[in-house]
Amino acid sequence: MGDGDVNSNRLLARSTGDAQLDRAVGQWLSWDKNPKTKEQIENLVRNGMNKELRDRLCCRLTFGTAGLRSAMGAGFCYINDLTVIQSTQGMYKYLERCFSDFRQRGFVVGYDTRGQVTSSCSSKRLAKLTAAVLLAKGVPVYLFSKYVPTPFVPYAVRQLKAAAGVMITASHNRKEDNGYQVYWENGAQITSPHDKEILKCIEECVEPWNGSWNENLVDTSPLTQDPLEEISKIYMEDLKKICYHRELNTKTNLKFIHTSFHGVGHDYVQLAFKAFGFKPPIPVPEQKDPDPDFSTVKCPNPEEGECVLELSLRLAEKESARVVVATDPDADRLAVAELQENGRWKVFTGNELAALFGWWMFRSWKANGSKEADVKNVYMLATTVSSKILKAIALKEGFHFEETLPGFKWIGSRVKDLLDNGKEVLFAFEESIGFMCGTSVLDKDGVSAAVVIAEMASYLETKNLTLAQQLTEIYEMYGYHISKTSYFLCYEPPTIKRVFEKLRNFDSPKSYPKSCGAYGILHVRDVTTGYDSSQLNKKSVLPASKNSQMITFTFQNGCVATLRTSGTEPKIKYYAEMCARPEQSDKTFLEEQLQKVIEALIENFLEPRKNGLIWRSV
Repeated sequence: MGDGDVNSNRLLARSTGDAQLDRAVGQWLSWDKNPKTKEQIENLVRNGMNKELRDRLCCRLTFGTAGLRSAMGAGFCYINDLTVIQSTQGMYKYLERCFSDFRQRGFVVGYDTRGQVTSSCSSKRLAKLTAAVLLAKGVPVYLFSKYVPTPFVPYAVRQLKAAAGVMITASHNRKEDNGYQVYWENGAQITSPHDKEILKCIEECVEPWNGSWNENLVDTSPLTQDPLEEISKIYMEDLKKICYHRELNTKTNLKFIHTSFHGVGHDYVQLAFKAFGFKPPIPVPEQKDPDPDFSTVKCPNPEEGECVLELSLRLAEKESARVVVATDPDADRLAVAELQENGRWKVFTGNELAALFGWWMFRSWKANGSKEADVKNVYMLATTVSSKILKAIALKEGFHFEETLPGFKWIGSRVKDLLDNGKEVLFAFEESIGFMCGTSVLDKDGVSAAVVIAEMASYLETKNLTLAQQLTEIYEMYGYHISKTSYFLCYEPPTIKRVFEKLRNFDSPKSYPKSCGAYGILHVRDVTTGYDSSQLNKKSVLPASKNSQMITFTFQNGCVATLRTSGTEPKIKYYAEMCARPEQSDKTFLEEQLQKVIEALIENFLEPRKNGLIWRSV
C-alpha cells in the first residue's frame, strides 16, 4: 500500500457529520485514480471545507443543449477522468440495450485541444478513457488519432454506420470548461428520451469497471481504429457537392483571413478551401495553433464580435484582405467580418449570415437543380429564437420552412426525418452563428460554412457587390428583419426561476403580462409549460421543454422577443426581432422601435438591478 492510499484511508475514516457527504467522499477517494483530482478532494477534506465538498460531490452532471458540459476539476458535477468513465459506462449500458449489433457497429470518439494542468485533464486523455471503457467491453472504437472539428464526429458516425459517437469539447466556452457531446446513430445530437435514459444508466453503474481506467488499451487493442485519414478525405470530397463556382474560385482576386481561435480549425479550413479551388486563406499566426489557454482572446467565442477579432482584422488590413472568417475552437461555428467602403469593419450577426446563406443555397439549388426538381419538396429550418428571414424567403419562393426548439440537436433530428421521407434540405441555422449548409453533416459546421461564404463573396465580387450590399438586397426583396441578441449573467438558479415565475404570475396568479411598458402584447408562448395563447387549444406547437426556461412575446407592433436560459452557461438570454414587410423600408425606424422594446423588456421583465443580473461586459 502506497503513501497516497494510506492518506486516503485516514481521510475516509474522518467524518464530516453529514452521512450523504461522507458516502460521496468515500466513493470519490476509492474510485478516482487521477492523482491530481484525488488530491483536490483530499485537501478539501483535510481542511474541513464541507460546503465546497458538498457542491462538488453531492450533485451530478446532467445533459443540457450540448450534452454534458462543466468546468474541469474534481467532483461528480465536474468534467474529469472519473465522471467521463462513469458517463461512458452508462453509454455502454444504454447502447447495449438499444443495439443488438453494437459490438459489430462500434463507436466514434473525437476530441478538441482543451486541457487543464491542475487537474491533469485534457480532451485527448478523456477521449482515450472513453475509448478504454468501450474497448474493455469488446466494442470496436473509431478513435481519431488527432484533434478534429466537432462536425467530423457526427459525419463519421453516419459514414461508418456506428451506433453512436462522442466528441470531447466545450466548443466556445471559457478555458476552464470541457464537455461530452453525444451523437446518435442518425448523426444528430441526442434528444429526449435518450438523454434521460443514459443518465439513468450512468447512475446504475457509477463504480468504475475493471479495465475502465486502462487508457493503454487504445494502443494495444485490435478493436481500435483510426478513422482520421478516411473521414477527412471523404468529408472534403462530399464538400464539393455544395461548391458551385469552382472555376471562379480558382481565379478570384479576393483574399481571405482565417482565425481558428487557438482551436482545431486551421488544418481543416485550409483543406476545405483547397477542395473549393481557392488559394489557402491567410491564417492569423498568433491564433493558428491549438492553445488551451486561448491566450490572445478575452473569451474564445467569435460571436462576441469585433473585440475578440482584433488580431484578424488588423492582419486583414495589413494584407489588403476584405473578408475575415473565424471558426470557434471546435470549428462548428463561424463568424464573418467584411471591410466596408467607409473603412470600418462589419461583423455580421448569426441572423444576417443566415439571410445570406439561405439566399445563396436556394439560388444555387435553382440554378443547378434538374427541371423536375420540385420546390415544394425543399426545406430550410431554424431554431425558434432565430430570425424569421428564412420564413419570409420561403413564403415568397414556395419552399417549406420549419422551426425547432433551441439547440442543433432538434434541427439534426428533424432534418434526418425529412431526408428519410424523401425531402430535400438545403440549409438550417441557429442565431448563435451555427450553420448547416447541405446535409452531409447533421449538425452545425464552421468548416463548410467558411468555404461557402468565401465562394459567395467571390461570386458577388464579379457582380461588384459586397456581402453587406447583398444582405441589403435580400432585405429589400423579402422584408427587413432587424434583430438583436444579448444576455445577462446570473449565477443564482433561484433568481433565474424567480424571474420566469414572475412572468407566469404577473398581475395575478397564472396570468402573463398583457403589455411591457408602452408596448401591447398580442401573444405569449411559454415552451417550459407548453402554453401558447395564439393557438385555439392554448397548447404550444413546439414540444414542452420543462428542464429549461423559455417564454416568447409577440408584440402588437410586430416585434417578437424571447427570454430563455442557456443550456451551457449561467446566462439569461434575450432575442428580439422586428419583422417587416418588403414595403416597410424605413430601416432606421425599425431599429429604433426594436431598441425601445428591448429597453422596456429589460426594465419591466428582467429588472437587472433588483435581481442582481450582470450585464454582458463585452
